[in-house]
Amino acid sequence: MNPIELSFEFFPPKTQEGLDKLRATRAQLLPLKPKFVSVTFGAGGSTQQGTLDTVLDMSKDGLEAAPHLSCIGSSKESLRAILNEYRSHGIRHIVALRGDLPSGMGEVGELRYASELVSFIRAEFGDWFRIEVAAYPEYHPQSRSPRHDLENFARKVKAGANSAITQYFFNADAYFRFVDEARKLGVDVPIVPGIMPITNYSQLMRFSEMCGAEVPRWIAKRLESFGDDRDAIRAFGLDVVTDLCRRLVDAKVPGLHFYTLNGAAASKAICERLGV
Repeated sequence: MNPIELSFEFFPPKTQEGLDKLRATRAQLLPLKPKFVSVTFGAGGSTQQGTLDTVLDMSKDGLEAAPHLSCIGSSKESLRAILNEYRSHGIRHIVALRGDLPSGMGEVGELRYASELVSFIRAEFGDWFRIEVAAYPEYHPQSRSPRHDLENFARKVKAGANSAITQYFFNADAYFRFVDEARKLGVDVPIVPGIMPITNYSQLMRFSEMCGAEVPRWIAKRLESFGDDRDAIRAFGLDVVTDLCRRLVDAKVPGLHFYTLNGAAASKAICERLGV
């Protein structure tokens, strides 16, 4: 199989135990030679320091680490300060997101959309940062319609994004259709599929409910039928997600971006089965 560019997403650990686990995960995934890793950002800047600390820790291993940056609920001044700090550490890769408004916070901030954040970064920092944006093959849960969502995506790219990472999905046709439709709107940047390994049924259903990702009924029913049999869930999940990735790789997608949840085993097993 031809080499394919891999990337992995992590979240900032809150405890020493979590940090130790993340370092062990990183050690297991490093041999796969990821193009970059991304580090999530908490709502309203709650984990801004955690994101920076994690990115700097990742960089020690020579990894290119891209912090997530969310604009909702933030001022231009605070965003400028965060970006200047990243630049001062030599960080040149950003995942620019709208983000979710933290509960109890009524102010959306000065920038309401990810497209505005991308424009702001370009106006303030030129080409210093490589900018990733999010894409939703099954469309964003808060969007008015698939067409409206697609147009929003095109707006983000035209504002200056270099590439996009999709929300995870289990229906390859949804991804292929989305890419085709985006190309018709003049989007020519790489659109990298986001991959969610399946290791826990209830967690998967909860995440999917929150983010609007569809779990096909046949997958949900099979997972449900395994009850508390974790080994059966993992084995089935490995088969399903590997098959999905194989179909994507055969279609020559620009890469695979794994949502690791700070664990290595499932992502590593999928990559080994793919012969990566």
